[in-house]
Amino acid sequence: MSLKGAWHWQVALAVLLLLVAASASAAGVADRDAPSETLFLVQIIVLVAIGRLLGEFMVRIGQPSIMGQIIGGVLLGPSVFGSLWPDLQHQLFPAGEAQKSMTDAIAQLGILFLLLLAGMETDLGLAVRLRRAAFGVSLSGILIPFAAGFTLGELLPASLLPNVQARLVTALFLGTALSISSVKIVASVVREMDFMRRNIGQLIVASAIIDDTVGWVIIAVTFSLAEHGAVDLWILVRSVAGTLAFMAFSFTIGRRIVFEIIRLTNDKFKSDLPVLSAIIAIMGAMAIITDLIGVHTVLGAFVAGILVGQSPILTRQIDSQLRALTTALFMPVFFGLTGLETDLGVLSDPAILLLALGLILIASLGKFGGAFAGAKFSGFTNPEAVALGCGMNARGSTEVIVASIGLSIGVLDQRLFSVIVAMAVVTTMAMPPSLRWALARLPMREDERDRLARQGFEEQSFLSKFERILLAVDNSASSGLATRIAAHFTALRKMPITVLNIDGKPQGPEAQSGGNKDEAGRTIDNTAMAIAEQVRESAQRTVGRLGSQEAAIDGDLHVTTSGTSGDLEALLAESAEKGHDMLFVGVEPTAAPEGGLDQKISRMSKSFKGTTAICSQRDALPDDDGRLRILVPISGTERSMRAAEFALVVAKASGAHVAAIYIREPQQASLAPRVSDIANAHLAAFRKIDEIASYNDISVEKITQSGGAPDLSILRQARRGRFNLIVLGVSRRAGEMLSYGPIADTLLEAADRSFILVETE
Repeated sequence: MSLKGAWHWQVALAVLLLLVAASASAAGVADRDAPSETLFLVQIIVLVAIGRLLGEFMVRIGQPSIMGQIIGGVLLGPSVFGSLWPDLQHQLFPAGEAQKSMTDAIAQLGILFLLLLAGMETDLGLAVRLRRAAFGVSLSGILIPFAAGFTLGELLPASLLPNVQARLVTALFLGTALSISSVKIVASVVREMDFMRRNIGQLIVASAIIDDTVGWVIIAVTFSLAEHGAVDLWILVRSVAGTLAFMAFSFTIGRRIVFEIIRLTNDKFKSDLPVLSAIIAIMGAMAIITDLIGVHTVLGAFVAGILVGQSPILTRQIDSQLRALTTALFMPVFFGLTGLETDLGVLSDPAILLLALGLILIASLGKFGGAFAGAKFSGFTNPEAVALGCGMNARGSTEVIVASIGLSIGVLDQRLFSVIVAMAVVTTMAMPPSLRWALARLPMREDERDRLARQGFEEQSFLSKFERILLAVDNSASSGLATRIAAHFTALRKMPITVLNIDGKPQGPEAQSGGNKDEAGRTIDNTAMAIAEQVRESAQRTVGRLGSQEAAIDGDLHVTTSGTSGDLEALLAESAEKGHDMLFVGVEPTAAPEGGLDQKISRMSKSFKGTTAICSQRDALPDDDGRLRILVPISGTERSMRAAEFALVVAKASGAHVAAIYIREPQQASLAPRVSDIANAHLAAFRKIDEIASYNDISVEKITQSGGAPDLSILRQARRGRFNLIVLGVSRRAGEMLSYGPIADTLLEAADRSFILVETE
């Protein structure tokens, strides 16, 4: 850091300390027994400001931001601020229970929100994919330091125990604090170093996920024992059985319930941020359930976060909203209060200092040794095992929460609490540089290069950015094509789909009674429900053909219907606001009598803010998806490459044959072409097609076409090659009337083959 930057930090810190002093003086109250709202606000402001300032400083020097928040609390506590200005420190943070209970309430909420966010960041799919190696590394990395910490707790002198009768529970807390890695810290460092996609990086994160999950189950059971003060076999069996039953219910029926709550809240509520409120309610309900079965509320919040993170609807928006609330308020307050409770003055006692050094040594060697042994047992090389050992040796937020719980229930006293926090800070700050050193020594394997290339493509993929499908149909032949194609995306891309019958005319027995009603009072007719069932059946056939390795499993197929009463344009705009970002249109007529798109489709396309796929069935398509023959014109433009990606996803899902035909842009034909344009332009376009095809594990027929009008060339090639589906990338042209250009207009007017116009921005 430059001298100028350091000077700025010194000035900022000095100003902040003056603010603390002035705020403490202004907020002082004569009656210490009565809580003060003004003092409470001052405490929150100071904790947030200092935590974020020091957190920013830590990030700039390559450390996790929570280290700055904990250190900020230590500076405000008895260790520094209390030593320099004891009266002022006591005035700002009085010891009275009435005042302290106000900030403690925020801290308790902070624990739940931190665990909710940690759960949302937990990628169980990663842990499942790497389960053999990850379980080996994680379990050995837990057992060895846990045994060391437990043994230390059993051997501690009685003078260092807050309650000699609760030695067993204290030993369990020490063992847990030494054995669990912080998945948040581990993942952030691995992600920062761009190792998240490397084999070793994924294994480190997967092992940390298992660490966290197992750790919170251990803490939940330990908390149950601590509440009863002794080991009661019946209490232990009830806690373990209750925890297992809760986990089993949560990841089966509960998973579907959470998704439906999020979907219904998102789709039906009109007020601001309804999903955020629903998630907080889900978190609270699950925390209460775990409390009722005799385990700590943190387990309920953590599992709620995992389920919310698996929701296929609006996950990015949910994550950003919750992350903003948690990062801005709850994290600096909770970790600041944790640091505030830490009294480093206890380290002046040689026995406590020796205990702290021993705890750091045991934690570091135990975790490193356990992870290293697990990695070697799983067949990893020495450099990879060293990287795993370094990566797993980070505690941070997890240990701080464990220590806070232990302090709150009386199994840890101020001395042990301070020692555990000091251990967490030291091991966490040592982890990033050691992991960077270890990862820098790892060569890249060939299989990693291939996977990184595939994942790099996925990140740049046009289709990977979509989350929800809206299928607008009218029970026509084109509706069948749109339904069929949308179902492939639902199965292969695991995208939830909502079916909309835009005719809005109830069919069947419900017609006399006005049809069914959704929560918004709109009519849902039998046509929409029948099409929804067709989507499920078609998607299930795709899943059966590809297998669950590449497609969604049956429980991941989310197909719903929506009513259509009211203004269609407003309904489509509202659907986009609710997270639908891809619209499949299967409506007839597709073309207007005077040429171009039909007015209804034009209004739909203009109203929907997202990508639109307009499907038009012109001939009878084969029932067998494998007999589809898809022709996609390309020109090297972005829109044609996106249409090619669209076509190749359909081909992968259906087993169809696909061909790419290179067509020069119309303006190129009217100019004197350069030799390099003719010789190389199509090769560059085909190389891009090959990349997309390789990612989807399919082959593509390549056709070059020169001379003549592009639209007629496409139709001639479709007839000559017996292609029955054309996929064309289009974009809107300027003007009052919606137009996709001359090629699209020709298809609308003259095509005798079915086609899809993929409109992109």
